[in-house]
Amino acid sequence: MRYELLGSLRVIGPAGPQMLTARKIELLLAVLLVRADHVVSTDQLIGEVWGERAPHRATAGLHVYVSELRKFLARQRPGTETIVTRSPGYLLRQGDDEFDFQDFLALVEAGRGYHAAHRYEEGAEVLERALALWRGPLLGEPSDGVIIGSFAAWLAEVRMECLEMLVDVQLELGQHRRLIGRLRQLVVDTPLHEAFHRQLMLALYRSDRTADALQAYQQARATLNRELGLEPCRALRELQHAILVGDERVLSARV
Repeated sequence: MRYELLGSLRVIGPAGPQMLTARKIELLLAVLLVRADHVVSTDQLIGEVWGERAPHRATAGLHVYVSELRKFLARQRPGTETIVTRSPGYLLRQGDDEFDFQDFLALVEAGRGYHAAHRYEEGAEVLERALALWRGPLLGEPSDGVIIGSFAAWLAEVRMECLEMLVDVQLELGQHRRLIGRLRQLVVDTPLHEAFHRQLMLALYRSDRTADALQAYQQARATLNRELGLEPCRALRELQHAILVGDERVLSARV
């Protein structure tokens, strides 16, 4: 069976993709998946499902949700006990089941290796596969729970790293012209992420658009000054200087 959290949560079994319709049961399953093969206490589960506004009979309600979740999973794979009671809470057994976020992390790790080894074609292929696993925000919408919230924040950082590495290897492969549009959108979506500003400057310069590259630096500088009261990082400043003096050791693609 396969569990997918990189988007709305769905369970893929012999009958195809199945989705939970109750948000609280969906959150319950998500927490158990994130902590697969580890016990999650009743108190932690209540906090994830209800947040700070847990009802008076939250423990009884949790038992009902666990029962409903067990029935849902049993319909996907009869005869298998996936969720077990284990003091002080519950545990989900992973066994041979697949999790999409584990696939994502494995592909990103492979991408890191290819990037470090300058194997850019292979790096681009695995990093694109990693990003393609995302169907939308984790679980389809934000969660206030500590476990899910911190997990979502961590995965968002890894996804950002994946995007950055993918652009890096594509720049090394000489794909600067087709990256400009994507990078312009990335700097709009994440205006304080300086790496995307640097990559946009490189893509523009390598496309014989020196003036636009310098303008991109000024826009990044204005944004950082306005939002944080800071000057651009050293990498951005050094890239601007390299563009001004035409330092091809810094500016040329390695292909």
